[in-house]
Amino acid sequence: MIKLFSLKQQKKDGESVPSSSTSGQKKSSPAQLRVMKDLNELNLPKTCSTEFPDPDDLLNFKLIISPDEGFYKGGKFAFNFKVGANYPHEPPKVKCETQVYHPNIDLEGNVCLNILREDWKPVLTINSIVYGLQYLFLEPNPEDPLNKEAADVLQSNKRLFESNVLKAMRGGYVGNVYFERCLK
Repeated sequence: MIKLFSLKQQKKDGESVPSSSTSGQKKSSPAQLRVMKDLNELNLPKTCSTEFPDPDDLLNFKLIISPDEGFYKGGKFAFNFKVGANYPHEPPKVKCETQVYHPNIDLEGNVCLNILREDWKPVLTINSIVYGLQYLFLEPNPEDPLNKEAADVLQSNKRLFESNVLKAMRGGYVGNVYFERCLK
């Protein structure tokens, strides 16, 4: 029988507490366990793929979105996911690595997606975020912009917006901002 009070006292006194597990394996954190579950259940659309720079670190990975329709058709956009220790109680930090002319993604890569902020709930998964990001490319939302200039152009002149998106994806200037080529 384990004597809880004696274990607690040993910890307080700085003595080593005998481990209940005999294997030398490091225990996974709740965030790691949940991410493993999310990734196992991940149902990526054909326009998305994931990359794990460090296969042993499931909490940091990339999502690549290559839209096959809409304004951003033919582009390739990389997002960095950093999952914190409080996941799923807090959303992952998601940043767009590809500079993009988009009303909901600013030039620093910050993403305006409600489920990454105020509408996050622990029942949401990595899959929810993937579909949310993909939807931003199919239906950019000028009503909740991070890039106000792009949102204004989308609302006032869809043709000019489309032209600006193509210019940016081909690699070039839109206004005084230079965009790297991101076409597949």
